[in-house]
Amino acid sequence: MFRLAHISDVHLGPLPDVSYRDLASKRVLGYVNWQRNRRRHMHDAVIDAIVADMKASGPDHLAVTGDLVNLALDGEIEMARHWLEALGSPHDVSVVPGNHDAYVPGAFDKICRSWAAWMTGDGVDGPIDRNAFPYLRVRGDVALIGVSTARATAPFMANGFFMEGQAERLGAMLDQAKEQGLFRVIMIHHPPVRGAVSQHKRLFGISRFHKVVRRHGVELVLHGHSHLPSLSFIGGRGLKIPVVGVAAGGQAPGGKHPAAQYNLLDIEGEKGRWRIRLTRRGLTGPSIPPSDLQTLELGVETAPQLVRS
Repeated sequence: MFRLAHISDVHLGPLPDVSYRDLASKRVLGYVNWQRNRRRHMHDAVIDAIVADMKASGPDHLAVTGDLVNLALDGEIEMARHWLEALGSPHDVSVVPGNHDAYVPGAFDKICRSWAAWMTGDGVDGPIDRNAFPYLRVRGDVALIGVSTARATAPFMANGFFMEGQAERLGAMLDQAKEQGLFRVIMIHHPPVRGAVSQHKRLFGISRFHKVVRRHGVELVLHGHSHLPSLSFIGGRGLKIPVVGVAAGGQAPGGKHPAAQYNLLDIEGEKGRWRIRLTRRGLTGPSIPPSDLQTLELGVETAPQLVRS
């Protein structure tokens, strides 16, 4: 059995010092949103509790599906790198970027330099950039494929983009992993499911993504972005590919979104007869004052088995 843990949208805080020059862009809107909303509901203590419980569950690998930061400030990107170092070695942790990680032009290149070790495919040397996605890693009988939908967008927009070049590379990787008899997992930030988020947050290229997975096949898709613990199925033509979302990893109880959770996916079987068991673990209870966040208890919610034959 291979145990894969999945966390997303940790939105690490607090924000570092921000200059007027930093805010001379779309960041000014994000800064206002942080001060009015995210600062009250996204807490490092919550992330610490979630990560501690996640590590105690003994996962073989950890998938992080984006939005590690808020405004993609240089200080945030560096802080996120230190957080990744504490989370686990690059061999044991795989990351894909989210829209907040590419919040303004130039930010994507900076995260590629800073977080490269956690976003690099097996056997790849040298610097990475946008064309390095998707990347492929093999751990045990599992192929982990990291797709990037992150791009700087206009104010009030948080869309993702899945374009033709990446689609072609993804298809080739899916075929390669299938030939090796591997269980294939796609990690992506924006949900490739219609209606999963509002229009200003949706993924452009959903039809292209569906076409690729129908043609080449995949066993599981993990995403973030919606801040919701969701389970959908895509594929058509008799296919039933599970698409799994997760609550934001730093969300305290009492906000408009569910409190922080992570997913545990136990994968076993063999080619053509894989079985997945999805368990969600997260914070429970009513709204709790910040002084008590460290003492939050973790509860368990278990989804039915997902069986693909």
